[in-house]
Amino acid sequence: MDKQKWEEGVRKVVPYTPGEQPQAADVIKLNTNENPYPPAPGVRAVLDGFDESRMRLYPTPDARVLTEAIAERYRVKAEQVFVGVGSDDVISMAFLTFFNSGKPIFFPDITYSFYDVWAEVYRIPYETKPLRSDLTIDPEDYKAENGGIIFPNPNAPTGILESVEMIEEIVKANLGSVVMIDEAYIDFGGESCLRLVEKYDNLLVIQTFSKSRSMAGMRIGFAIGSEKLIKYMNDVKFSINSYTMNTVTQLCGAEAVKDEEYFRESVSRIISTRERSKHRLKELGFSFTDSKSNFIFARPEKMSAKEIFTELRKRNIYVRYWDKPVICDYLRITVGTDEEMDKLFAALEEIQNGQTC
Repeated sequence: MDKQKWEEGVRKVVPYTPGEQPQAADVIKLNTNENPYPPAPGVRAVLDGFDESRMRLYPTPDARVLTEAIAERYRVKAEQVFVGVGSDDVISMAFLTFFNSGKPIFFPDITYSFYDVWAEVYRIPYETKPLRSDLTIDPEDYKAENGGIIFPNPNAPTGILESVEMIEEIVKANLGSVVMIDEAYIDFGGESCLRLVEKYDNLLVIQTFSKSRSMAGMRIGFAIGSEKLIKYMNDVKFSINSYTMNTVTQLCGAEAVKDEEYFRESVSRIISTRERSKHRLKELGFSFTDSKSNFIFARPEKMSAKEIFTELRKRNIYVRYWDKPVICDYLRITVGTDEEMDKLFAALEEIQNGQTC
């Protein structure tokens, strides 16, 4: 018997490649769009006061304390909120739940590179739609027959924000399929399309605590949609694993949502640093999209992006680079603290002046 016969039945995919996670203490990490500031003070209070005896008990399957806090913050019913272990988990569950027609789903060719991985894992046919020359989405590309649509707004890695009116045009043209808008970066200067949820029961809006709420390490994502959409997602989730989010995370997430003042202050600091960084990058000879996210998608004019990426890495400064058509001339630079960005600018000036590390 062929000992390798079992491999014929293995589901083989090319996995998503996340940004590097260097462990050295002196690293300036600007490659994975994490928030440089701590989460709301209430999160620390939960951790300090948590009764460890609760760890012997299963968490509540519906994460009610968190879904109710999110519902109150966004003025929807708790039954319209789905939570998961990061927005990746939420999107994965949404793919599994809604993209089953056998028709291809649509998403941009330059976008979050996990979408095609999920499609491959779940055997969902898909078509990528090219961005226009200015890296914006052409809504006409999304008006053909399809099995569903997903794209980020602002887009990643470009940081470009599309209007709510354009999104509504796409949703309205696709009432026969589910349209998902991935708003991981919406809090950094964009208008959410959440107001369309009450108008269109085929719209699912997905957000995360990893960026604007500084909780990437706790893995909290959520979706808001019609009660029917959310029920379908919970039916699938509870059929796989009811206890996906632990008790501590639920409580910390709820406290983070309640502190609106801290949330706005943290986001405002990042926006301010981003706009200052745009000005400095322009002085250094970079061009870039008008980012409305917590990163800048920048194109160097004096050297190749790959060269700069390599030289920055030698200096323990990490940014993101993709060796792919169209975007291989760009670097995606997370907005860090003012101090971190100043060190980045100093390094860029050295590199472009030919100073070796």
